[in-house]
Amino acid sequence: MQTMEVVLAEQLRDFAHALAHALRNLLPIILVVVAFQALLLQEWPEGGMGMIAGLLIVAVGVALFLRGLELSIFPVGKRLANQFARRGSMPILMLFGFAIGFSAVVAEPALIAVAEQASQISEGRIEALTLRLIVASSVGLVMALGVFRVILGHPLHWYMIIGYMAVVTVTFFAPEEIVGLAYDSGGVTTNIVTVPLIAALGIGLASSIRGRNPLIDGFGLVALAVMVPMISVQLYGILVYSDPGNVTGGVTWLTAQATDTQAPSGLLKAVLDLLGMLRDVLPIILVILFFQYAVLRHPLTNPLRVTVGFALVIIGLYAFVVGLKLGLFPIGQSMATQLIAFDNWLWVYLFAFSIGFATTMAEPALIAVGQQAEEAAAGKIQGNVIRLLVALGVAIGITIGVHRIITGDSIHHYIIGGYTLVIVLTALAPRYIVALAFDLGGVTTSEVTVPLVTALGIGLASQIDGRNVLVDGFGLIAFASIFPIVTVMSYAILMESLMKMRGKTT
Repeated sequence: MQTMEVVLAEQLRDFAHALAHALRNLLPIILVVVAFQALLLQEWPEGGMGMIAGLLIVAVGVALFLRGLELSIFPVGKRLANQFARRGSMPILMLFGFAIGFSAVVAEPALIAVAEQASQISEGRIEALTLRLIVASSVGLVMALGVFRVILGHPLHWYMIIGYMAVVTVTFFAPEEIVGLAYDSGGVTTNIVTVPLIAALGIGLASSIRGRNPLIDGFGLVALAVMVPMISVQLYGILVYSDPGNVTGGVTWLTAQATDTQAPSGLLKAVLDLLGMLRDVLPIILVILFFQYAVLRHPLTNPLRVTVGFALVIIGLYAFVVGLKLGLFPIGQSMATQLIAFDNWLWVYLFAFSIGFATTMAEPALIAVGQQAEEAAAGKIQGNVIRLLVALGVAIGITIGVHRIITGDSIHHYIIGGYTLVIVLTALAPRYIVALAFDLGGVTTSEVTVPLVTALGIGLASQIDGRNVLVDGFGLIAFASIFPIVTVMSYAILMESLMKMRGKTT
């Protein structure tokens, strides 16, 4: 009994630490919104108390979620990767990579939300389920390819240069209705569950194989997971929009089902939502258990601890989604409406920059990857510097993306120009930073950033005359992914140049 009390006390202490950490990370968002409301708009937003309650629920959800990950998915995933690496079976490792990638993404709530929004806005031309399966299959294949690369020790920069040349080429031919959605679909594949798990898989493999460097070879899987869906979704869009008559009648069956059936309320709705969270996490749980028991044929080392962890993941995810609906979604839409009514675009730009910086500094996945990078680099990289560089890149990217919505410019030119710059920097940057930089571009689009940025983009596109929500509303997530790669690589190039200059002068 005493042992159980000690364990419970430790878990409560860890949860309190995680909750304080989550509240501290959400503080920049609150400060930005309060500053704009108090100093500029000078009015309290309608439903402001509900938004604050939503942000607090988000913090509780993130804390529960991260504790659940630490107890279950992270240790089990790392152990599986190490055991497969010791076995040395490439087919099993690639199959494991595919299964992890597909299962983690196919039921990802952010992807479901984006897919259903796209289906409604496109009047059924883009099918939500088809879009999700395309993205999930792409990520699964990418994970298998990434495992292959780590095992053979191929340099990542060639994969990224060739891959983004393909992205830019496909973007040139893709219809404008699909480009922003394609880049956003790539961005939302990297979330608070998939990023740390995929990063743990890559680092675990690199650490287990002789001659591999965890920093150079372990990172990069997240970058590939972002890149390939951009290509596959654009190819899907080319196919869909090549047939002018390919419209399914306004809404998908998912939307029709939601509107035709009376929505449950109260306790029943809460139970159904919680079961929905179980459905979202279940694929990755089943994959992990299948490989643990059916392939390795080893029991879990601490099944009770893992079970409690899985339960915390589900409850935390449920609280997080509830908080999003109450807090982050309304904030993005409300601020877009209020700032446009203020009739001064400068404040819109300033809010976009501020909220991009604040949401990124609050991003749990970025904090996790920054810590892993600092450990893998053995002092060569500082986690806090990485966070600041990435936050600056996101702030710049979202500001440029908002400018595109305001002016109505074609997203093609911005995307092609942005990734052309990325390709050039990839060729110039020191090898140790390339994989990490691309991964950092992916982790900026996670649970905190995506809802707020998506709501801001759609809110702006719906409020500005002459803008198409499908064409102009999507795409901000893409800009949030491109420019952190630029800032991190540029910083590494600058630091290396300064070191060389100092070496010559001494």
